[in-house]
Amino acid sequence: MTTAAHAPTALVTGSSRGLGRATALALAAAGVDVIVTYRTQETAAKEVTDQIAALGRRSAALPLDTTDLASFPAFADRLRENLPDGTFDTLVNNAGSALYSPLASTTEADFDRVFTEHVKGPFFLTQTLLPLLADGGRIINISSALTRVSFPSSGPYAAAKAAVEALTRYEALEFAKRGITANVVAVGAVPTDFGDAHLRSDPALQQTVLASTALGRLATPEDIGQLIAGLTTATGTWVTGQRIEATGGMLL
Repeated sequence: MTTAAHAPTALVTGSSRGLGRATALALAAAGVDVIVTYRTQETAAKEVTDQIAALGRRSAALPLDTTDLASFPAFADRLRENLPDGTFDTLVNNAGSALYSPLASTTEADFDRVFTEHVKGPFFLTQTLLPLLADGGRIINISSALTRVSFPSSGPYAAAKAAVEALTRYEALEFAKRGITANVVAVGAVPTDFGDAHLRSDPALQQTVLASTALGRLATPEDIGQLIAGLTTATGTWVTGQRIEATGGMLL
């Protein structure tokens, strides 16, 4: 890791691009050291660690496939090697991909993939990393506005995210004895390359989102990253088990 004064440390999964990257940089700007993970984009991940270092924070980029549960113990060992005191303070379960599929034609393989990426993987990764998560730490899970509002072909993905929201409440309950909080950020429409740039490449869909959003603009990755950074560094210890929706007031 690059060196700087010791500070709280966060692990952000899937942080080589998109919302994960913006979250990692917002945390660094708030004075947090950040472990970046990537599945395939090593170069992009290292660019993020360089940006974090430029902000004066410690950083490392570690490979992680959150669908490969057998790799989690070895990942925990590598993570421990990059922690100054053997613990970290914030876990952001961000990694995952989209699934746009009508219920009637969703395959078992598609269903299994989206639930493994968004539910099973984060469940067992969090379980594996609990011994390294400091008492008084923070868990942030990423959900979607699609658990509140419904759009065609989003059912399987939304169902997985609904499971994430239920899981978060139980994490808040069961980990409270260690002072660990767990909250979920339900993200609205952000024009990134998520889902093969589904929103970014569709002007008509963007106009639909704009027409239904109180704040009258599309979100940026930085909007979400700043929310997560604030939730983990500036809200104290009394917010837990909550669903915080970040949509700019979509379909109020």
